[in-house]
Amino acid sequence: MTATASHNPLLARYASAAPRYTSYPTAPHFHTGIDCGKYAQWLSALRPGMTLSLYLHIPFCDRLCWFCACHTKHTLKYQPVAAYLQGLYREIEAVARLVPDGVRVTAVHFGGGSPTMLKPEDMVELNRHLRQGFCFAADAEISVEMDPNDMDEARYDALAEIGMTRASLGVQDFDPVVQRAINRIQTFEQTQSVVAAVRSRGAASVNCDILYGLPHQTVARLEKTVENILSLKPDRVALFGYAHVPWMKKHQTMIDEAVLPGLDERYAQMTAAASLLTHAGYDAIGIDHFALPDDSLAVSARQGQLRRNFQGYTTDAADALIGFGASSIGRLPQGYVQNAPSTSDYLRMSEEGGLAVRRGIALSVEDRLRATAIEELMCNFFFSFEELRRAFPQTSEGLIDEARLYASCDEDGLTKVEDDCFIVTGDGRPFVRTIAAAFDPYFSTGKARHSIAV
Repeated sequence: MTATASHNPLLARYASAAPRYTSYPTAPHFHTGIDCGKYAQWLSALRPGMTLSLYLHIPFCDRLCWFCACHTKHTLKYQPVAAYLQGLYREIEAVARLVPDGVRVTAVHFGGGSPTMLKPEDMVELNRHLRQGFCFAADAEISVEMDPNDMDEARYDALAEIGMTRASLGVQDFDPVVQRAINRIQTFEQTQSVVAAVRSRGAASVNCDILYGLPHQTVARLEKTVENILSLKPDRVALFGYAHVPWMKKHQTMIDEAVLPGLDERYAQMTAAASLLTHAGYDAIGIDHFALPDDSLAVSARQGQLRRNFQGYTTDAADALIGFGASSIGRLPQGYVQNAPSTSDYLRMSEEGGLAVRRGIALSVEDRLRATAIEELMCNFFFSFEELRRAFPQTSEGLIDEARLYASCDEDGLTKVEDDCFIVTGDGRPFVRTIAAAFDPYFSTGKARHSIAV
């Protein structure tokens, strides 16, 4: 059975390709009409008292995992990484000059690629540039994506020195057969030692990423991985579906499609893993996150304050997100910007003027309305008509009419209108990406290809 075929009629109808909606409009609809000049204007328009979240992209790995859909490249030499850091420093300085005084940084996320590929002294120097350029809140959250194969004592010490508060560890699957099929060899013992090391150095939170839908993966193999993860007692777990997009990420052609699980098996893996996590006491957060009840993510979800951005579900409520590095995306009150995706273009642009924005999109009132509704669906599985009317009094009725019509035509019971809200039911939650796409007019007109929604 192919990955998109299913004996389950709901899966067959609603597990089609759809965006992950970490932004709206989604990145394929950004355009070159937004450039460095516009970005400079938007940065300068930030006001004292606003808050910033910073994302730094390190697009290098010393091994290339075949499942990965991130913007990264394989290198065994450090010289390209060192040269790239100089570009980051130039961009940080250029942005810092434009951001008005009185704007505070409340969160920093180092992503990749493999940020832990940086030499310890370079991680410390990168942090120094950030703190020299921006005013940090005393309780700023510092998150770092980690590859356990990179880690040594000096790197642990460097992460402690920069004030890392959350370590995010990619696990995917501990089964050796699956690991060989995705070129990601990483033992449970390695991962266990990393968790112990970061906790001993003061990291307040640990997140582990798991993938389902991988080659040779079965429910039994995935359940064993989840049980191993649970023994580490992470504060958060992300359970992502493998996105097979070889037309976009050529290294995924190294994965034999014949041994990928079909759609019914993917769904069984997802539900089995989710069941283990919730039975172990984790709260289900959105479509793919789990958190211990006292974790800030779970607290935010219960309070209806959960947010969604390019790192997934978050408590980050900053007024603007600044992306540094090749391909990084930023979100400002006026719209989205994205840096040049190739490292060579990024470095050339940063040398010329510091900034490296290649494209973006300015948000219309209609975009803001639909972004609000879609984020509410992705985070809370409903949106309130009254809240939309209050926030968008001139434009909300059209979308509300669409919601009423969608629910009235929904013979599968995935949605309903109740108490002046559009609600995704329990049966509909696994398909919320597809439901959200119904409120995305860009989706039907774009040519972008997406991974399947389950």
